Amino acid sequence: MGLVLPTENDAIFSEDPSRFYMYTYRTFEGVSSRPWTGGRYGLTRNQKRTEDGVIFTKFHEGIDIQPVNRDSAGEPLDDVFAIADGKVAYVNPVASRSSYGNYVVIGHDWGEGPFYSLYAHLQKPYVQVGQSVKAGQRIGRLGHTGAGINRERSHVHVELTMMMSERFQAWYETRYTSENLHGNFNGFNLTGLDLATVFHSYRANPNLTIAEFLSHETPYYKVAVPNRGKPELLERYPWLGKNTGTAIGNPSWEFTFNQYGVPLAIAPGKYEVKSPALSWVRDSKVNHAYNTLARVSGIGDQGQLSSSGVGYVQLASGSF
Repeated sequence: MGLVLPTENDAIFSEDPSRFYMYTYRTFEGVSSRPWTGGRYGLTRNQKRTEDGVIFTKFHEGIDIQPVNRDSAGEPLDDVFAIADGKVAYVNPVASRSSYGNYVVIGHDWGEGPFYSLYAHLQKPYVQVGQSVKAGQRIGRLGHTGAGINRERSHVHVELTMMMSERFQAWYETRYTSENLHGNFNGFNLTGLDLATVFHSYRANPNLTIAEFLSHETPYYKVAVPNRGKPELLERYPWLGKNTGTAIGNPSWEFTFNQYGVPLAIAPGKYEVKSPALSWVRDSKVNHAYNTLARVSGIGDQGQLSSSGVGYVQLASGSF
């Protein structure tokens, strides 16, 4: 993949990752803090006390990287670089149009289908749509544009994503009345992988592929969807297919997701369904809603898809 870090901050590989991640503001049970862990990928925000202890309920889809250099007024001076060779797929140069602020999306072709890196809260983008870029090439300046970001917390939010659907607009219109300003590069359509772990895994194995990386992810739930032909996601990422040679007259497709909704596998299903239906969920003492971005609810090894869960699976499976 030829990955490089998106700024000169390389403390992600140090013994003190607090120098890499930008902290968040937190107040929990009357105590205020600024935990650097809030800048990591995963369920890192919004603490909630449950019978089984304190859990985190808000998903952070990327990594927030703090600046290394600032001027005398505290403005960040760090450049932001492309993490790999690719082509600029989208640029949002109007900060008020997105909670990401000014952001850039770069498409990467590693022979496994399209992947996209996203760079948010930029002070200013330096690239244009259609422009080819090399790994380590400057694409913008780190900043604090976007919702809830101030100069003190200036950072670049970086994601590595899979695109759920090339028909995103049609799906969007079934659920929202507001205008979609970003086409297929709306954040709802880009599902983020654990980029920090990708960087560490790639450093240990420079021959790493995304398919190999995701093969080690833990499944959290499976969903059966009606068979309306070969799923678009399987066309785009063929390596997701499992036992597809048996897909003759199968009444459904079964999608496997990790807890954050990253698709891990697509296989012929045996269930007759008219709409997306949960076929399996991992056992959990905590309500699944807290673990799955509220897409699945229930306790133990039982559950059901929420309205948002149905919508997300419809997007991923093309069943809308």
